[in-house]
Amino acid sequence: MAVSSQNTYKNLIEMLDNSQKRFADRPLFGTKRDGNYEWTTYKQFAEKVDDLRGGLGSLGVTSGDKVAIISKNTEEWAVSAYATYGLCGMHIPMYETQLAKEWEYIVKDCSAKVLLVSNPDVLKQTLDFPKRIDSLKEVILISGKSSNEVKTFDDLINIGRENPIEAQQPESGSPMGMIYTSGTTGDPKGVILSHSNIIFECQAVLPLLGMTENDRSLAFLPWAHVFGQVAEVHGLLNSGGSAGLVDDVNTLIEELAVVKPSMFFAVPRVYNRIYERLTGQMQEKPGFIRSLFYEGLKQAKREREGEDLGFMENLKLTLARKIIFKKVLKRFGGNLRIAVSGASALSPDVAEFVNDLGISLYEGYGLSENTAALTVNYPGSRRFGSVGKSLPGVKIEIDNSVQGSKEEDGEIVAYGENIMLGYHNLPDKTNETITSDGGLKTGDLGHLDSEGYLYITGRVKEQYKLDIGEYVAPAPLEEALKLSAYIDQVMLYGFNRANNVALIVAAMPAVEQYAQNNGLSGRGENLLNESSIRDLFQEELSIYGKNFKSFEHPENFALLSEEWSIENGLLTPTLKLKRDVVEKKFKDQIESLYSE
Repeated sequence: MAVSSQNTYKNLIEMLDNSQKRFADRPLFGTKRDGNYEWTTYKQFAEKVDDLRGGLGSLGVTSGDKVAIISKNTEEWAVSAYATYGLCGMHIPMYETQLAKEWEYIVKDCSAKVLLVSNPDVLKQTLDFPKRIDSLKEVILISGKSSNEVKTFDDLINIGRENPIEAQQPESGSPMGMIYTSGTTGDPKGVILSHSNIIFECQAVLPLLGMTENDRSLAFLPWAHVFGQVAEVHGLLNSGGSAGLVDDVNTLIEELAVVKPSMFFAVPRVYNRIYERLTGQMQEKPGFIRSLFYEGLKQAKREREGEDLGFMENLKLTLARKIIFKKVLKRFGGNLRIAVSGASALSPDVAEFVNDLGISLYEGYGLSENTAALTVNYPGSRRFGSVGKSLPGVKIEIDNSVQGSKEEDGEIVAYGENIMLGYHNLPDKTNETITSDGGLKTGDLGHLDSEGYLYITGRVKEQYKLDIGEYVAPAPLEEALKLSAYIDQVMLYGFNRANNVALIVAAMPAVEQYAQNNGLSGRGENLLNESSIRDLFQEELSIYGKNFKSFEHPENFALLSEEWSIENGLLTPTLKLKRDVVEKKFKDQIESLYSE
């Protein structure tokens, strides 16, 4: 099944060339140095790309070669990508948060010729890779001093300036790079994306969101992930906008006030934190302020849904916006016109909460395998709880032969010019994932409503059947439960069992505050054994799971104090739960929940 559209550019090099001419003196990337943001213009960026292209060429990088990089979001990251494209090479990004063995696996799997590393700490862990990986010829240090043993990014810039190489023009359908998937159920898989895949996404999504050269974002989503890369590298270059680069996500709120973004791209975890923080703060406020806050949200929702507000309702909304909401928006820089959520499911309650504060929030849906987005809500076309309608040039079908927990559900299958070329070195896996007529089997469960809005209800592989015959898709309930101020993380389990149970990682600061307020003397993990604390969590499960069926609710739960993280191997670099690993690690606790 062919679904076609028309890309303006043949490849990303042509797109960059057009943008650097149109937006030459406009700011592109802002990097914080000595407390202030220094901005690189489009022209300066293109010049650095030219110089590094020559430097990479001096190392023998040519058509089809892979240049890998281990780095957080930096200007050098983007320069290295476009320098590689201009040699008809492929750019392979990795996360700084990954383990050295995962870096080594990816560098070997993709047969990288050059590896760029962000700092001396990463260099120490990768310097001997060329001895173990036949394809790898050089490790380049991005930030640090050169030596006889290692060249730096600046060395390559200087070499390239003296030995320029003209940019080549890759074919539209040729690979631009790979995004390695998170590896929740095994080794990461290299998703091969083409120049036309990326350009299609830029030109399908950005007009819907109204992104222009006047927009600015605050880039903190890792560019090794397809969402961040498409939105804030390629999409930015396509539109002429700019982005401040966040060096430390722990300072995100402070940076918002400085950069004053007009657009904000984030994952649900960030919006959940906004929800939790604000609702928590409201509990400490005087009754008048708390009442005004929630009354303002109520009237904002009524206004959004087209209801007529009376004099008193309008007055309450006006006061809430002036006294409370305005202060919240100022913390986001006071310039935010649109926020986008992607990468995983966002609770409708959180989406409406953030939106009614005055931050227009739009949720989208997609995978690495389809170059970021298949559907999106956008101004003039939004339905909370859904992930929006198909992009122009994308067709969504529901394969109802794959049974879901809801009668209308099936596996989501997508068609369009944003579908990957395939998985690197995994032809059987590619054939399993891409149908004979070119459709992408997403592995997600969902359904379309009568107006074409898509609803995601779970993952095919995460879904399981209770021995009473009912299907359970755990993710939606898990996301709902995590809105509790006392629940940091949660995993449901019930495969072939009579009922569900849950592992709950408690939000310990909130639990300790509750204990203090209620006269409990314990602290830390010991608190989790208190009967009143278990009663608290039982109540939270009831409150936040109220919209789910009774058989989906856990009948027993274990409380844990240690956070699941990338470092302890229970989360992927994109913060997805490694269910099999968690299940194995806590096997005894799970079994005990069924024997109590």
